[in-house]
Amino acid sequence: MGSDGVEVERPTRERAAVSEDGRSRDRSRPAVPDPLPMSVVDAHCHLDIADGEDGAWLSPAEAIKLAASVGVTRIVQVGCDLPGSAWAVEAATQYKNLIAGVSLHPNEAPKLKAAGELDSALAEIERLAQSSPKVRVIGETGLDYFRTGEDGRDAQHESFAAHIEMAKRLDKTLMIHDRDAHDDILKILDREGVPDRLVMHCFSGDTEFARECVNRGAFLSFAGVVTFKNANSLRNALAVTPLDRVLVETDAPYLTPSPHRGQPNASYLIPHTVRKMAGTLNISVAELCEALNKNADRAFGGTW
Repeated sequence: MGSDGVEVERPTRERAAVSEDGRSRDRSRPAVPDPLPMSVVDAHCHLDIADGEDGAWLSPAEAIKLAASVGVTRIVQVGCDLPGSAWAVEAATQYKNLIAGVSLHPNEAPKLKAAGELDSALAEIERLAQSSPKVRVIGETGLDYFRTGEDGRDAQHESFAAHIEMAKRLDKTLMIHDRDAHDDILKILDREGVPDRLVMHCFSGDTEFARECVNRGAFLSFAGVVTFKNANSLRNALAVTPLDRVLVETDAPYLTPSPHRGQPNASYLIPHTVRKMAGTLNISVAELCEALNKNADRAFGGTW
């Protein structure tokens, strides 16, 4: 147990075992793919979230070991609320392969604002951000117009601006969650000023938005969605992204790449995503791995 009473031997929450359309998901673990020829970084993962309500969970030690067996040797563990952020800090302290991100997810902001707790929660995120050198990231912050209606947008904007200011002041990487909010993401970034290091987590835009983000110095991080059959526009966005601005991630336990879409995701499945990305970019898997590794060091303030 860590100094804040955090136990990384148990998850902070569970993913629903039933999908949004009401169907039970296939929660069997996918087979381990062939390893990559060179090591890469999972740029965004939630090791603290169990897949389902029955305790089916890869512990950090198990997840890290499986990932390393296929060449995923480093992981960015991201907290989305106060318990998850505290867990991320403790896990990164215990495991050399991890660095931590701390934040209030945009969908948390309206609930905290309504309860009069947004300011105090942001203060706790700032404390956690300064509690360990393994905390390299402020995020995932940003905007989510899919799950939060117009009545919650002001709170999201306030929280996003506060996270941007924090990342700049503390010299941390800003990691952005953007769902159905491309224009306002850019508008608030431009208003508040872009930090030195910026990552668009689970990039979801088109070629035009990719160029707008790159023009602001962002790294674009692609998740398993890029492997889906219906994701041609996303692959087109990847194709116009400079190789030195590309990252790969899982967002595990979500967004499992094909051919295992719908099953539990984990860092060891990144080879599927990397191979699809290499094909889209028309380069070798080894060349992409080398770029992804170097880009991660630049995106997250050095190696670890």
